[in-house]
Amino acid sequence: MKNAFAIVTLTGLLSACTALRPGTPVVAPAAPVASAESTESAESAVPVAVAAADAERDDDGAELPAVAPLDPNLPHVALTSDLLYRLMKAEIEFRNGQWQAPYLAMMAAAQQTRDPRLAQRATEMALSAKQGEPTLAAIRLWRELAPASEEATQYYLGFVVLSDNLAEAEPIFRKRLADAVPAERGLAMLHVQQYLARAKDKAGAATMIERLMAPYDDTLEAHVVLAQAAFARGAGELALKHARAALAIKPDAEIAVLTLAQVTPDEAGVAAVLTQFLATHPQAREVRLAHARVLVGRKQFEPARTEFLALLKGQPDNLGTLYALGIMSLQLNDPSGAEAYFRRFADVHAAHPDTDSDAAKVYLILSQLAEERADLTGALGWLERIEEGEGGAWFNAQLKRAQLVGKQGDLAGARKLLAALPASEPAEQAQVVLIEGQILRDAGQPEQAYAWLQAGVAKFPANPDLLYDFALLAEKTGHLDVMETSLRAVMQQAPDNHHAYNALGYSLAERNVRLGEALALIDKALKMAPGDPFIMDSMGWVQFRLGNLNAAETQLRQAYALRNDAEIAVHLGEVLWQKGQTADAQKLWREALAKDPKNDTLKNTLARLHQSL
Repeated sequence: MKNAFAIVTLTGLLSACTALRPGTPVVAPAAPVASAESTESAESAVPVAVAAADAERDDDGAELPAVAPLDPNLPHVALTSDLLYRLMKAEIEFRNGQWQAPYLAMMAAAQQTRDPRLAQRATEMALSAKQGEPTLAAIRLWRELAPASEEATQYYLGFVVLSDNLAEAEPIFRKRLADAVPAERGLAMLHVQQYLARAKDKAGAATMIERLMAPYDDTLEAHVVLAQAAFARGAGELALKHARAALAIKPDAEIAVLTLAQVTPDEAGVAAVLTQFLATHPQAREVRLAHARVLVGRKQFEPARTEFLALLKGQPDNLGTLYALGIMSLQLNDPSGAEAYFRRFADVHAAHPDTDSDAAKVYLILSQLAEERADLTGALGWLERIEEGEGGAWFNAQLKRAQLVGKQGDLAGARKLLAALPASEPAEQAQVVLIEGQILRDAGQPEQAYAWLQAGVAKFPANPDLLYDFALLAEKTGHLDVMETSLRAVMQQAPDNHHAYNALGYSLAERNVRLGEALALIDKALKMAPGDPFIMDSMGWVQFRLGNLNAAETQLRQAYALRNDAEIAVHLGEVLWQKGQTADAQKLWREALAKDPKNDTLKNTLARLHQSL
C-alpha cells in the first residue's frame, strides 16, 4: 500500500488550503471518491473537492470560470477553505488510525454537499473499522444520494441480508427480477439466491426466496434456485421435488440434471441419474465430467478413466482432463500411461504458459516418474521448469533436486543446495533437516544421518514428520527404544497419522514380538487408510507371523495388485514358499530383483531361506 494519497500529495493539500478563496466554485471530479486498494486500509483517496484545488487560471493568475460537472448526476460543489480543511483533517486522522471523528466529518460533508462520493468514503471508513451500524447508516445515505448506483445497492443488499433488516432487501430483489430481460433473469435469480444464502435469518430467507420465485414457477431457473436453497438448509425432499420439476421443464438441460445429482442423497443414486442422462445426451460435457468425478469418489478408477478419455476426445488439449487422466493412470498402476498424459500436459502448457493450471504439480510428478526409471538427469530437468515464484512447489522442487544430486553421488553438492535454501519458517527449516538426513542415509551413512536427525528433533521436537523419519532411522541403526518412543510421540502429536501406527506395528511383526499389539496397531492404521497398499502389506505380514497363511496371502495379493512394489513381492513370495508354492515364490522374487536389485528385504529373505535366483 502506498504511503501517500491517491490524488494529490499531502504537501499539495496543505498548499491548497491557503490558495483557495472562500466560496470559490469548483468542479467535482467524475472519478469516484475512494480509489484506495482496500476498504480495510487506513490510507485513502482524497475526496471530492480536493482534486480541484489546482484550478485552471488565466495568464494573470485569476481562476477561470467553473464548467459544468462531467457527470450531470453529481452536485456542483462549492469548495470552501473550511470544507477542504475538514476533508483533509478527516483523511489525515483516518490515516493515523482514528475512524469515528473522520467518519462523522465525512457523513456531515456528504449531507451538506449531497455528494454521494463522500457518503461512499464514510462507508469505507466505517467498514474498515468493522463498525456495522455506522457502515449501514453511511450506505443508506450513499443510496439516497445516488439511487442509481449499482455499487451502493450491492453494499446495501449485502449488509441488510447479514443484519436484522432482511425484509428491506425483498422489494429490491423483486424489482431486479421483474426488470431483467428473460434471457438474463435466470442469472438474476442465482444472484438473489447467493445473497440470501448468507442471511442470518435462514427461515426468513427461505420463505422470501419462495415468494420471489413464485411468479416464475414455469421456469427452469426458478426451480434450480429453489432446489439449491432447499438443499442448503437440509430440506432434502423439497430439493428433490424442485430439481425434478426443473428437469421436467427442460429435459435436456445440464444444469437441471446436475442439480438433481447434487441433491440426490446417495452416491449410487447420483451415478444412476448421471448415467441415465448421458445415455440420451452423450455430448453433455459438464454432466460427463461430474460423472467422472463421482466415479473417482467411489474409487472406480477404470470407469472414471474411460469417462475422462471421452472428454479428451472432444477437447484433446484440455489441461484439466490430461491431468485427471495422468492421476487415474497412476491409481491404476500404469506409470507409462501417466507419464504420457503428463508429458502432453507439459507440452500444451508450454504452448500456452498463461493458462491457470497445476503445472508445478505435474513437473514434480514427471520428475518422480523419471526417478523411478532411474533417469536422474531427466528428473532434474523437470524440476528446473518450476520457477521460483511458484511458492511451496518451488521449495519442494529444490528439496527434491538436492536428493537427486545426492543420488548422483555428489553428497557435498546436495548439502550445499540445502544450505542455500531460503528456509525462514520453522516448518521449512525442519523439512530441510529431514531431507538432509534422508540424503545421508541414502549415501550409505546411516549413523551420520541418525546423529543429524537426532539434533534436528532436539531443535524441532513438535514436528511429527521429522520425528517419524528419525524413528525409522533409529530402527535401521538399532536404536529400537528410541524408535518406539519417537513413533508414540508422533501418535500423540498427530493422532490421525496412520503411518506411525503402521510403522510400529510392522516393526513388531518383523521382529516377531508382541504380535497381538502389532495386529492392533496395523488394524488401526488400516481403518484410517483402508486403500493403502503398504498398510495392507503390513497386515499380510503380521498375519503370516501369526500363522494365518491364507489371510496373509489374501492381504498381500490385494496389496501387490494395488502397488507393484518389490517389498510386497518379497513378502508374498515368502508366504507362497511357506505354503509349498516354490515356483510362484521364486517368480515373485525375480520380479522384486528386477525392480530393486539392492533391496535389503529381498537379500535378507533369500539368505534366511537359503534360496538363490
